[in-house]
Amino acid sequence: MKNPSVQGKEWVIKNYDNNLLELISNKYDLDFFIAKLLSIKGFKEHEVESFLEPKIKNYLPNPFHFKDCNEGVNIIYKHINNNSKICIFGDYDVDGATSAGMMSLYLKKLNINFSVFIPDRQKDGYGPSIETFKNIMRDNINLIITLDCGTTSFEAIKFAKDNNIDVVVIDHHKSQEKLPIADALINPNRLDENDEYYYLCAAGVLFVFLAGLNKFLREKKYFELKDINEPNLFEFLDLVMLGTVCDVVPLISLNRAFVYQGLKIAAKRNNLGLKTLTDYSKINKKLSTYEIGYVLGPKINAGGRIGKSNLGYKLLTTEDAETAYLISSELNSLNLKRKNLESNIIDEAISLVDKQKLEDIIFLVKKDWHEGLIGIVASRLKEHYNRPAFILSQNGRICKGSARSIFGFDIGLAITKCKQMNLLIKGGGHPMAGGFSVEYDKLNEFKIELLKIYNKSKRDNNNFFFIDSYLESSAINNELIKKINTLEPYGSGNKEPVFAFENFKVCKVIETNNNHVKVVIQKGSFYLNAICFNSKNKDIGNYLLNYKKNFNVAGKIKLNEWNGKTNIELIIEDIQLIN
Repeated sequence: MKNPSVQGKEWVIKNYDNNLLELISNKYDLDFFIAKLLSIKGFKEHEVESFLEPKIKNYLPNPFHFKDCNEGVNIIYKHINNNSKICIFGDYDVDGATSAGMMSLYLKKLNINFSVFIPDRQKDGYGPSIETFKNIMRDNINLIITLDCGTTSFEAIKFAKDNNIDVVVIDHHKSQEKLPIADALINPNRLDENDEYYYLCAAGVLFVFLAGLNKFLREKKYFELKDINEPNLFEFLDLVMLGTVCDVVPLISLNRAFVYQGLKIAAKRNNLGLKTLTDYSKINKKLSTYEIGYVLGPKINAGGRIGKSNLGYKLLTTEDAETAYLISSELNSLNLKRKNLESNIIDEAISLVDKQKLEDIIFLVKKDWHEGLIGIVASRLKEHYNRPAFILSQNGRICKGSARSIFGFDIGLAITKCKQMNLLIKGGGHPMAGGFSVEYDKLNEFKIELLKIYNKSKRDNNNFFFIDSYLESSAINNELIKKINTLEPYGSGNKEPVFAFENFKVCKVIETNNNHVKVVIQKGSFYLNAICFNSKNKDIGNYLLNYKKNFNVAGKIKLNEWNGKTNIELIIEDIQLIN
């Protein structure tokens, strides 16, 4: 279809190799439709089996191939052997909470003396600082393990080392060429590291590291000598899965195995906090990446965004049912508050953008925007305008910012480059997201440099909307959805298939609450429930509510379970008017 959609995108049908399709179908005795979707995703014949049934053992690297892993293991061994005081320094997001939780549960199984510090987003900022380390060191700490942070914490780590404190950094954020003087820095995104495992979140890196530590302790006969059971790392896979999904890292290779196997562990409901939050959220079906990423994750994050930074960590490590319930209730309330605050800021931000000339990047600065919400605002504006978004909250002469990117523009690398040019106080991130602090006087220079980097980057044409296949309405049934679900878990790096359908029209508007538009669409005698998220007062939402003629529609097909009833629903992502 050459006609642009109501969102200004050209629909493009993804290519596939018909010979490969037949080969995959015959070799693995797969349904032709599934084989087609695998062929579209670009899998080679030999990759299909490991994709459909991903096993961690097939992807887990030798931990000691990571730089400094051996040093990190030896340092931790020294301290647990000496019964030293250890402090776990985590981050306030889900990846940080799951990493801190996993490290805590591991040390608890070893009967090790440790404490946990999760910085407050507004008071302490992201990552280690001299002030936070000062507070930690008052407890006579001998070793600090930073998780999901620390790669660019030069001053804080130097301060710790000057005070004879050992520091082990386990992280995944992009490094600078220079590294802090930590005793060990385990990070697949070090510039001097083989970047084969660039895609891991902090929880994933930590799992690999703990596999190395477990092996080392086993060889030292530590568990025998201490008369304790060797920790079963697979018990932690629900936490690794949670961190991986919520940090929106690519669900490929080892990450896919983590999530696939982690969802199985989560189904056993052994983690009391995760179980309680699931029940509190009235999720009465098997967890998928959708529930993790869009229901549970935002609630766990809400503590770090606008509440108490350690609530997520406490939830995931508590062994007390009442505590788990109270934290779940508090996180739910904080998330509702977060949604209201966020909605107001998004409306204000869109109004500001619409009043000015639309540039290649969205760059907004405003006094006293809530620092815990600007990342979500950046994400929504990125989606709304299909441009990288940099949203900053000004407090005096300092602005703190969050950034979200579009495919093809590595925003973490861009921020790191600006940091190396001394345009930022601090900053870093991933290809799709980042955070930073900048002096108000350097804002313009920072923006100009970002535009330069963006225009030099190689980006796919973001005016294309890719569709896996056209389907007839007669093909939409429960059996089709079961087939599609065999390719789960979905997420970044393994996108859920998008299908297009021709000649539908809206026959009934169900509701427009919560910024969503819910309708019934019709083709002849076939009716289908459909919802378009966050579309109210947007072009696509307005067309669904007011356009009376037939159109083509594209989106994802799901089974919607509500109040014990199950029905098929189309998640609308785009519509195309018919000439």
